[in-house]
Amino acid sequence: MTSKRNGRPTTPQGVLEFAKVNKIEMVDLKFIDIPGTWQHFTIPVSELTLDLFKDGSGFDGSSIRGFQHIHESDMLLVPDPNTCYIDPFCKIPTLTMIGDVIDPNSGKSYPRDPRFIAKSAEEYLKKTGIADISYWGPELEFFIFDSVRYGYGQNSSFHEIESEEGNWNTGRGADSSNPSYRNLGNKIRNKEGYFPVPPTDSQQDLRSEIVMRMQGLGIEIEKHHHEVATAGQGEIDMRFDSLVSMADKVLTYKYALKNVVSSHGKVATFMPKPLFGDNGTGMHTHQSLWKGGKPLFAGDGYAGFSQLGLWYIGGLLKHAPSILAFAAPTTNSYRRLVPGYEAPVNLAYSARNRSACARIPMYSQSPKAKRVEFRCPDATCNPYIAFPAMLLAGLDGIKNKIDPGKPIEKDIYELPEAEARKVKQVPASLEESLAALQKDHDFLLQGGVFTEDLIEMWIDYKQKKEIDAIRLRPHPYEYYLYFDA
Repeated sequence: MTSKRNGRPTTPQGVLEFAKVNKIEMVDLKFIDIPGTWQHFTIPVSELTLDLFKDGSGFDGSSIRGFQHIHESDMLLVPDPNTCYIDPFCKIPTLTMIGDVIDPNSGKSYPRDPRFIAKSAEEYLKKTGIADISYWGPELEFFIFDSVRYGYGQNSSFHEIESEEGNWNTGRGADSSNPSYRNLGNKIRNKEGYFPVPPTDSQQDLRSEIVMRMQGLGIEIEKHHHEVATAGQGEIDMRFDSLVSMADKVLTYKYALKNVVSSHGKVATFMPKPLFGDNGTGMHTHQSLWKGGKPLFAGDGYAGFSQLGLWYIGGLLKHAPSILAFAAPTTNSYRRLVPGYEAPVNLAYSARNRSACARIPMYSQSPKAKRVEFRCPDATCNPYIAFPAMLLAGLDGIKNKIDPGKPIEKDIYELPEAEARKVKQVPASLEESLAALQKDHDFLLQGGVFTEDLIEMWIDYKQKKEIDAIRLRPHPYEYYLYFDA
């Protein structure tokens, strides 16, 4: 009998049968590059054979960001039958699968393949004997805009965002270029987007449609809502899952959301801080360890946490600056990680304080619900790399019994200055996070999950392609500050 999960095949033979029954014509194979963007190529269904799941299909690794040099470009992609689904956004009947990258010379997994890093993290967790599974529940936030324009040249630079919800549009009149546009005054003021009903929340049906598409792709959804900022900030929450499976779902989530939004003539972004003066978007990441079907973070300590769970938090806090090189990996990430705007910039933990970077949610007293919410990451990260970095930091905390210190229950922004200075904060820039990663990454090398090669490549890539690129270009606001100097 063909093995199935939620009506989808989980074996190579099952995929072949599924494709035949559903009259599939094309097979799309997806994988992720190092920075965290899905890549793909497509083969005719005639190429979908049992050998494909053993031998893979070739591609040029030198053209993928962070992969091979040009003299060692040949790579193989072997599809994972567990990731099979019919792509609802293709007009031609198309089956999609996520693949694992293989080095054809060694026949082994490619060490720079982010999905291999995630799989290695799961294997290492089991080998430690501490737990046999970790569960992950990232909360992806996003903006949906009506249009975005941006450009940069030697003598000019600009960006312009349009949103019917945007509070800057209260004075806008009729738009002759868009006869259907009406300005009815239902705008969301800065920081007041949580949770107005329609018509102020203008994207209720759009988010519901996105949820339905996600559910059709095998993603369990718990809720959706408008978020705090103006101009179409939203959140769709997935039910927790194991590390690799959740990383797969994060990429599927982003793919589904962007395609549904695009079909409505709008555009979605996971950029952490696209708007000045209002909340940015993050990816608060809930995580827990289990062994033998029992939750390991539940106990009789602070906020119903176990000592093991507190040590895990200690590891997250100690290594947070390094973690953020992967979990908040863009220069724009640090436009969000500034005091105010509910930004989790403080290297502290608390049961309810949302300005702390580690929080213990108190919605339920059930031992199964005990988890830590690490609030610094954002959805520009590569989840196959960021989740393992967090897991390894937590495991290091457990192995070395790292004390997270005392929780902070007060509003950190209202603390007396002398007391506030004692609370350490996250790095203020990507450059600072990369410097922290350079100094503190031994915990990432445990179990061979990360390699020195990948860490060096990551630091070099981010420095040259992003930090230096931003540093070399004048910022438009500098004209306001300095042109008359």
